[in-house]
Amino acid sequence: MGDAIGWRKKFAVLIPSTNTSVQPEFDDMRPPGVTNHISRIRIPNIALKDDADFQRLITLIADAQDQAVDSAMSCEPDRLVLGISAETFWDGLKASQDLKKHLLQKTGLPVSMGSEACAAAFAALGMKRIAVITPYMPVGDRNVTRFFEESGFHVMRIKGLKCESPVKIAHVSETELRDALLELDGDDIDGIVQVGTNLAMARLAGQAEVWLKRPVVAINTAIYWHALRESGITDRMSGFGALLEKH
Repeated sequence: MGDAIGWRKKFAVLIPSTNTSVQPEFDDMRPPGVTNHISRIRIPNIALKDDADFQRLITLIADAQDQAVDSAMSCEPDRLVLGISAETFWDGLKASQDLKKHLLQKTGLPVSMGSEACAAAFAALGMKRIAVITPYMPVGDRNVTRFFEESGFHVMRIKGLKCESPVKIAHVSETELRDALLELDGDDIDGIVQVGTNLAMARLAGQAEVWLKRPVVAINTAIYWHALRESGITDRMSGFGALLEKH
């Protein structure tokens, strides 16, 4: 007999300890029979004033990640889901592939992560020319742009919100995100993507597709969609945009 509540799949979800958005947004998208089991990557809530601070944050996450993976594995999950964004884009496509390979070798589990999930979402939605919202400092924006360009997409515009700390990322309001969407929109793009898993934008992205009349991909939606679909779960979920409703 399988797990009484997670009888379809148990997802081990890695998130930085400063992240307060992934867990509630993933739970909102959870279909019956799927359970999310959070393992926190322990990092301090450091001030983010410049590129050097942001690089230090990436190093702190990378250094603490495997310990969180080990903790997650004790619940015998079916899939590893990275509720982390910047690390999966860092240093381009090959580095992202190497990260996934490392996690596959360490756990023996299939892996869903933001970089690959976004690329899959763009393919499903017919997006080649994109605009991007991030909570990052410029060094983070450069790494995101590099990954997408190396993956065959064209970044027409990118807006980094330069949030002051990892926790402050979750304090960005829907009004600020809406203003950023309107600033980035244009006839030269196929859609908009938001990265940074602590930006709470899953529901707003679905709403924005109505008034922008183009795909708007929130990275938490893309990650969870990828985890579900790659696990053979095809349930359609309303309220989060076309990706979960139609694909």
